[in-house]
Amino acid sequence: MSKDHPLPETWLQNQKAAKATQVAFDLDEHFQYSIRKAALDRGVSPSDQIRMILGLSVSRRPKRPRLTVSLSAEDYVLLAEKYGLPPDAQLDIKKRVLEDLVDYVNDQK
Repeated sequence: MSKDHPLPETWLQNQKAAKATQVAFDLDEHFQYSIRKAALDRGVSPSDQIRMILGLSVSRRPKRPRLTVSLSAEDYVLLAEKYGLPPDAQLDIKKRVLEDLVDYVNDQK
Protein backbone atom coordinates (compact mmCIF):
# COMPACT_ATOMS: atom_id res chain seq x y z
CA MET A 1 0.00 0.00 0.00
CA SER A 2 1.07 3.59 -0.36
CA LYS A 3 2.19 5.87 2.45
CA ASP A 4 -1.27 7.45 2.42
CA HIS A 5 -2.83 4.07 3.15
CA PRO A 6 -0.83 2.18 5.80
CA LEU A 7 -1.23 -1.57 6.15
CA PRO A 8 -3.98 -2.76 8.46
CA GLU A 9 -2.79 -3.75 11.94
CA THR A 10 -3.63 -7.43 11.39
CA TRP A 11 -1.42 -7.46 8.27
CA LEU A 12 1.43 -5.93 10.25
CA GLN A 13 1.07 -8.60 12.93
CA ASN A 14 1.04 -11.34 10.27
CA GLN A 15 4.13 -9.77 8.73
CA LYS A 16 5.92 -10.00 12.10
CA ALA A 17 4.84 -13.62 12.49
CA ALA A 18 6.12 -14.42 9.01
CA LYS A 19 9.57 -13.18 10.05
CA ALA A 20 9.73 -15.64 12.96
CA THR A 21 11.79 -18.79 12.45
CA GLN A 22 10.46 -22.12 13.61
CA VAL A 23 13.06 -24.11 15.52
CA ALA A 24 12.72 -27.88 15.94
CA PHE A 25 14.37 -29.85 18.71
CA ASP A 26 15.26 -33.52 18.50
CA LEU A 27 14.85 -34.60 22.10
CA ASP A 28 14.64 -37.99 23.70
CA GLU A 29 11.08 -39.32 23.86
CA HIS A 30 11.06 -38.91 27.66
CA PHE A 31 11.84 -35.19 27.40
CA GLN A 32 9.25 -34.64 24.65
CA TYR A 33 6.63 -36.43 26.72
CA SER A 34 7.42 -34.35 29.80
CA ILE A 35 7.12 -31.06 27.93
CA ARG A 36 3.95 -32.11 26.10
CA LYS A 37 2.35 -33.37 29.32
CA ALA A 38 3.20 -30.13 31.14
CA ALA A 39 1.65 -28.19 28.24
CA LEU A 40 -1.47 -30.35 28.33
CA ASP A 41 -1.78 -29.96 32.09
CA ARG A 42 -1.54 -26.16 31.71
CA GLY A 43 -3.88 -26.08 28.71
CA VAL A 44 -1.27 -24.58 26.41
CA SER A 45 0.47 -25.74 23.24
CA PRO A 46 3.86 -27.45 23.46
CA SER A 47 5.29 -24.41 21.68
CA ASP A 48 3.88 -22.08 24.36
CA GLN A 49 5.20 -24.43 27.07
CA ILE A 50 8.70 -24.19 25.59
CA ARG A 51 8.40 -20.39 25.44
CA MET A 52 7.40 -20.35 29.14
CA ILE A 53 10.34 -22.61 30.04
CA LEU A 54 12.66 -20.20 28.22
CA GLY A 55 11.10 -17.17 29.89
CA LEU A 56 9.73 -15.78 26.62
CA SER A 57 6.39 -14.06 26.18
CA VAL A 58 3.38 -16.16 25.33
CA SER A 59 0.39 -14.95 23.35
CA ARG A 60 -2.63 -14.65 25.61
CA ARG A 61 -5.17 -14.65 22.81
CA PRO A 62 -7.54 -17.59 23.06
CA LYS A 63 -6.77 -20.50 20.81
CA ARG A 64 -9.32 -22.87 19.43
CA PRO A 65 -8.69 -26.22 21.10
CA ARG A 66 -8.69 -28.80 18.38
CA LEU A 67 -7.20 -32.05 17.31
CA THR A 68 -6.07 -32.60 13.75
CA VAL A 69 -5.38 -35.57 11.54
CA SER A 70 -4.35 -35.65 7.89
CA LEU A 71 -6.60 -37.79 5.74
CA SER A 72 -5.57 -38.88 2.26
CA ALA A 73 -7.96 -39.67 -0.57
CA GLU A 74 -7.39 -43.35 0.26
CA ASP A 75 -8.30 -42.69 3.90
CA TYR A 76 -11.59 -41.13 2.79
CA VAL A 77 -12.32 -44.21 0.67
CA LEU A 78 -11.68 -46.50 3.65
CA LEU A 79 -13.75 -44.34 6.02
CA ALA A 80 -16.56 -44.08 3.45
CA GLU A 81 -16.68 -47.89 3.30
CA LYS A 82 -16.67 -48.08 7.11
CA TYR A 83 -19.58 -45.64 7.40
CA GLY A 84 -21.49 -46.73 4.28
CA LEU A 85 -21.06 -43.31 2.66
CA PRO A 86 -19.72 -42.13 -0.70
CA PRO A 87 -16.03 -41.11 -0.55
CA ASP A 88 -16.85 -37.57 -1.69
CA ALA A 89 -19.17 -37.01 1.30
CA GLN A 90 -16.26 -35.59 3.30
CA LEU A 91 -18.42 -33.50 5.64
CA ASP A 92 -20.56 -36.51 6.57
CA ILE A 93 -17.43 -38.60 7.03
CA LYS A 94 -15.98 -35.90 9.30
CA LYS A 95 -19.18 -35.94 11.39
CA ARG A 96 -18.96 -39.72 11.76
CA VAL A 97 -15.27 -39.54 12.70
CA LEU A 98 -16.16 -36.96 15.35
CA GLU A 99 -18.83 -39.32 16.72
CA ASP A 100 -16.24 -42.13 16.87
CA LEU A 101 -13.83 -39.88 18.77
CA VAL A 102 -16.53 -38.86 21.26
CA ASP A 103 -17.49 -42.51 21.73
CA TYR A 104 -13.83 -43.40 22.28
CA VAL A 105 -13.45 -40.79 25.02
CA ASN A 106 -16.73 -41.80 26.67
CA ASP A 107 -15.61 -45.45 26.67
CA GLN A 108 -12.36 -44.46 28.42
CA LYS A 109 -14.25 -43.14 31.47
